[in-house]
Amino acid sequence: MSEEPGLAGTYAAEYARVRTRVHDVVNAATPADLDAVSPATPAWRTRDVLAHLVGVADDAINGRIDGVATDPWTAAQVAAREQSSPAEMLEEWDRIGPAFEAVIAGLPDVIAGQVLFDAFTHERDIRHAVAAPGGFESDVLDLVFRWVTDSRLFTELPTLRFDTEAGVAVSGAGEPVATVGASRFEIVRASTGRRSASEVEKYAWDPVMDVSVVLVAPFFRLRDDPLNEECAAPR
Repeated sequence: MSEEPGLAGTYAAEYARVRTRVHDVVNAATPADLDAVSPATPAWRTRDVLAHLVGVADDAINGRIDGVATDPWTAAQVAAREQSSPAEMLEEWDRIGPAFEAVIAGLPDVIAGQVLFDAFTHERDIRHAVAAPGGFESDVLDLVFRWVTDSRLFTELPTLRFDTEAGVAVSGAGEPVATVGASRFEIVRASTGRRSASEVEKYAWDPVMDVSVVLVAPFFRLRDDPLNEECAAPR
């Protein structure tokens, strides 16, 4: 990951903005929307996505990091808030959020960026579930896209060249195996399997190849069915 002075602090500040935006979106959503399954995360209701976001902050500031990012770790966060209302979860997040943001600011850049990436991912999941597009008034998309592209430097994933509305970015350490033409938002969402193979195949590929190479980690899988997510991101 590129080393830039103060980058972790920038990630922390953007995380705070994500938290504020999610707070507003959840407050404006109907109880039925929050109780419904989140299309981007079909194992969870929309309120469970919120529970995970709050649970990450709670676990981090209280040192509960055994099994971090595993299914049992995230499932425990959801289970712990099963009896909490969305309003109560938002109150908890408001209470512990500043302490977690201070933690983020002190993390190595690669880890702080991953925290922001996860929070942005779930902000978009919630927005899609409750039909609340928007939320691109800050630098979060730029920061998250840069984290996605830089993260391949530390993996054995094939190097890709992304041709986006903001220019060309090489993602990985070796010679690119393909050029992928798509928006930064599409690449970020596809990288965690929020797109189906049929959706990713519509990007501009040169050469055409197995589109699963866009995934940023081996535990992600492309969706079976299109998510048909409304973007409303800068292009």
